[in-house]
Amino acid sequence: MIAFFDSGLGGLSVWNTFYEQMPEQSMLYFADQKYIPYGSKTKEALIERAYKITDFLISKGATIIVVACNTATAAVIKSLREKYDIPFVGMEPAIKPAALASKTKSIGVLATEGTFSGELFKQTKEKFTKGINVIVQPGYGMVELVEEGMMGTENAIAVLKPLVVPMLQEKVDQIVLGCTHYPFLKEDIQKIVGVEVNLIDPAPAVVKQIKRVMSAPLAEAEPKYHFFTSNDSITNFQLGVEQLTGYSVKAVYQTASL
Repeated sequence: MIAFFDSGLGGLSVWNTFYEQMPEQSMLYFADQKYIPYGSKTKEALIERAYKITDFLISKGATIIVVACNTATAAVIKSLREKYDIPFVGMEPAIKPAALASKTKSIGVLATEGTFSGELFKQTKEKFTKGINVIVQPGYGMVELVEEGMMGTENAIAVLKPLVVPMLQEKVDQIVLGCTHYPFLKEDIQKIVGVEVNLIDPAPAVVKQIKRVMSAPLAEAEPKYHFFTSNDSITNFQLGVEQLTGYSVKAVYQTASL
């Protein structure tokens, strides 16, 4: 069974892409909303959370775990791979495709400060952006917009404009959405930057990697989709999942060990 976890609802952007391509597979999703945002947590705290969540997901039948959070991937995926025997798939900043596609030789990256400070981002940026102007911008307030279901609102535009307009002034023609929450704001961002700027969602590349590590997936006659949150506001979680996926779900609140 494929399992996904994130600090909140953002990882559903990856879940959605996987579901569209492989709806016959059973899936687990865990939103660690009690501890959101991950960007303000220490690496040690995130590793501790990741171990607890991984143990829980394995107890529920997970055989592959997707760390559907860029901040968590940067902080914990190395430790997870060292500790557990099952495959882990993480998020990678889509800097390479942005750099290759850019005609203006100027690209923007929206991500959390935790992602920008991670070694993976630094290594990827150094390797693939020679001769490219890279504008990095922490996505202040963007996670909260998605968690509160405020996509498509005037408030969303007000939050996003100060983040992306300076990128336009630097002639960017590619913007990397470096947090799994951000693709849910794609339409709002596109309204601000215009159609000439390409927004890059890393989810399709991540799903390709999931397929590569899956061992002979079998179509299930009745696949099951289970959603969990560490928050006690089950109703809000259900509404959020339904808004972002279009599916009616039954959320299960886990508190005993998490």
